[in-house]
Amino acid sequence: MDLPKLSQSSRLVDGDSQKALRLIFAEAVFTFEINGTSLKGALDWQGEGLDLLGTIQPANGLSVAIVGSGRPKTDTDGWEYDYRANLASEWPNGVGQVPALVGTVIRAKPHEGGPAGYVASFIAVKQT
Repeated sequence: MDLPKLSQSSRLVDGDSQKALRLIFAEAVFTFEINGTSLKGALDWQGEGLDLLGTIQPANGLSVAIVGSGRPKTDTDGWEYDYRANLASEWPNGVGQVPALVGTVIRAKPHEGGPAGYVASFIAVKQT
């Protein structure tokens, strides 16, 4: 797999906290209810959110496939995002490691002038 060539300035934040913050697309809270290999839940942020439905595949480590749908009669009505993630590696000698899902999300339907196809990485860290 060939990785894209990036200039030094596009990869590093060079200690610039504002440049680092611009890399964050969103901050939200996932809530999952799991029954066997089925998942349902919510993704919520500042008065907005998506309803989630998905599946869990235990083969080759745990992975999830989730569809996030906008809520009717809210600002997210008509939105749709697809999430794919894997459970982050657990270090056998790790201390204090918190379980996390690491993956990507794609905008499946256009909304608010943004086209379908936009992709972002995400990390969901288990809250204790």
